Amino acid sequence: MHLLDLFKRKAEEERFLDIVDKYNDDMQTHKAEVVEMMRVVVWCLQSDFSRRPSMSAVVKVLEGSVDVQSNLDYNFTTPVAPKAITVHGHQGNHIGAATTLFPSVLSGPR
Repeated sequence: MHLLDLFKRKAEEERFLDIVDKYNDDMQTHKAEVVEMMRVVVWCLQSDFSRRPSMSAVVKVLEGSVDVQSNLDYNFTTPVAPKAITVHGHQGNHIGAATTLFPSVLSGPR
């Protein structure tokens, strides 16, 4: 939890470079890419799973054709309150669901 708190604080201060390994030549050489990967990780860990990127969006970020979403929530360890939704005619509680879910949409971490 300490590392997550540190990560969150550095993200809010826009100081990701402070947590890049200073003894790793590759990470120092590619600082911008390292910071971009940190942002991709945060985007993929959003508590509200509907705000997480699809794998195709992640691939596009890695290819450089799409930017990481800018309004990220760095409280990704805080669960989103359950909301009642209907899935194929059945009412149930699902974390962070905002719309009807279909079988092709994953719900939360595995």
